[in-house]
Amino acid sequence: MAKKSAIEKNKSRGKLVQRDAGKRERLKAIASDKDLPLEEQFKARLKLSELPRNGAKVRLRNRCEISGRPRGYYRKLKMSRIALRDLGSIGQIPGMVKSSW
Repeated sequence: MAKKSAIEKNKSRGKLVQRDAGKRERLKAIASDKDLPLEEQFKARLKLSELPRNGAKVRLRNRCEISGRPRGYYRKLKMSRIALRDLGSIGQIPGMVKSSW
């Protein structure tokens, strides 16, 4: 189980990402548009740098919904390999059977 603080920090980052997504995209489009004057591009970059860093999408960490584990994460299922195995062993996941040989 991951530390509660790490899980909560990631959740708050997710909220910031959703809140600032539109504004960040507009500013990035202006900053990378070569047809606009350099002054406008520079102003857009300055405004972009004033936004909170935790609002960037790359700051998010994929974490297991059940345990908060950051490694061994299956994106499609939104859980770690260990949580998947535990739920499969007790029969909580339809179609998944515990294998033994």
